[in-house]
Amino acid sequence: MAEDLNPVMDYDEHNKTYKMFVGLTKWGTIAMVVLLIVMALTLL
Repeated sequence: MAEDLNPVMDYDEHNKTYKMFVGLTKWGTIAMVVLLIVMALTLL
């Protein structure tokens, strides 16, 4: 498998970017759910 990797690509940077994207997506989704719950409780 390692022989198939592109030697030019920075895989460490790619993995850091992917982890940041997944983390932001997760926490953004959690924040939106909390916001919707708070709105539902205060507006109903």
